Amino acid sequence: MAPRLLVQGLSKSFPGVRALDDVTIEVARGEIHALLGENGAGKSTLGKIVGGVYRADAGTVALDGRPLGALDEREAGRLGIGIVHQEGSLVGQLSVAENVFAGRQPTRALGRIDRRAMNDRASALIARLGVALDPRARVDGLSSAEAQVVEIAKCLSQDLKVLILDEPTAALTLNESERLFDIVRALARDGVSVIYVSHRLAEIFALCHRVSVLKDGRHVGTRDVSAVTPADLIRMMVGREVLLARQAASGTPGAVALEARGIESLPQVRDMSLTVREGEIVCLAGLIGAGRSEFCEALFGLRRRTGGEARLFGRPFAPAAPIEAIRAGLGMVPEDRKHAGLFLDSSVRDNVTVALRRAAGGGLLHRPAEDAAVARRFIEALGIATPSDAQAVGNLSGGNQQKVLLAKWLALDPRLLIVDEPTRGVDVGARAEIYRLLRDLAARGVALLVVSSDLPEVLTLADRVVVMADGRLAGEMPGEGATEEAILQLATRHTAVATLGEAA
Repeated sequence: MAPRLLVQGLSKSFPGVRALDDVTIEVARGEIHALLGENGAGKSTLGKIVGGVYRADAGTVALDGRPLGALDEREAGRLGIGIVHQEGSLVGQLSVAENVFAGRQPTRALGRIDRRAMNDRASALIARLGVALDPRARVDGLSSAEAQVVEIAKCLSQDLKVLILDEPTAALTLNESERLFDIVRALARDGVSVIYVSHRLAEIFALCHRVSVLKDGRHVGTRDVSAVTPADLIRMMVGREVLLARQAASGTPGAVALEARGIESLPQVRDMSLTVREGEIVCLAGLIGAGRSEFCEALFGLRRRTGGEARLFGRPFAPAAPIEAIRAGLGMVPEDRKHAGLFLDSSVRDNVTVALRRAAGGGLLHRPAEDAAVARRFIEALGIATPSDAQAVGNLSGGNQQKVLLAKWLALDPRLLIVDEPTRGVDVGARAEIYRLLRDLAARGVALLVVSSDLPEVLTLADRVVVMADGRLAGEMPGEGATEEAILQLATRHTAVATLGEAA
């Protein structure tokens, strides 16, 4: 029997980059097949070719033994190939049902949309996934997990045969991720073949049958998940050993850099307190929706405070805007690098130096010689893989984009740095480099407040773990000896208590 999906000899180039080079992979019916590799290895490109988003320069894609030829995304969907993009593809202003059947709405006489039929069919598809959602609800009011369900229901609406999931758990809690895994397993039992793109090795071992590794656009190999270890896969990806294990603290923390007491920024932040010392890495943990990012934004002047007080290096601190925080010695690397942190169409040089120029009062005026020198210094120091400092940041891999974002704030030489989700969407090699960078900063005396939803990352980095739940401080513990279970107990127990209190 022919494999459900066969990609053979796929090649694809973009300006200055060969994204895929003669890649051949097959996926069986009902198989959950992982695609693994460093940022820029070609994983998303392969998925987008199969899903009709890109056209290959060479090679073929066959479904159940039938070559498909040139496809667009709509035609791929009609043939049963669905793709859930890392960035999402839903229209927030439309309802769940309108998104599921976008461009294919059932109609009545005279071509009018049959909304009752559309809502009923959307409800049936979502119920198949074991989730209760109102098909009339607007998508922009859904959680990340609910939006994922809508994306999958949209694929299911066209007799799904192959589902491509690109970093599907990047914005999900542990419980939401487990629910997604249950859905994926159920689809596989029904004969759907799943291509699962992820940087998270634990997910691959928990969910997938086989794994194919790509490196620099080439197919390194395909293995049964049961026959390999995480170390085996890392070696296949990066060609070397990678150290992600916890390391001892660099020394005794210094003076208090930040002291926040009773911070409010309603409705997300209700009563949050913490301290961060010079030379210390404090990891801020908690479930998605706990208010961690909002708390950091309130400290940085991005969000209005409605209560509480803070002191930065011993002085009262209440910035009305980020520029005041920057000039006081605080930097903040935001969670969403593509929409809040970087100018993707601009060069590496301009992205690295833009905050430095603004802080110095230069606005966006260019200083070519000075900017180039600063950019080259950080390209070398952080190992940013780019042809030159003139390269557009949008052409770099996710890991290198994250390094550019870090360089942008390090160029300001901050004394306290907030880093929100430092390794979201980056590969294991870049992750290790970012960990090394953060530890080096702490060793130099920089105070670090790191927000992370990745509990293994928290346990790897933290000198101290502070847990938030429902906009409040849930507790804290030393990083040495902390466990995922202890962090989750704090995060979930306090959320449950708050919910019960509100219900009463």
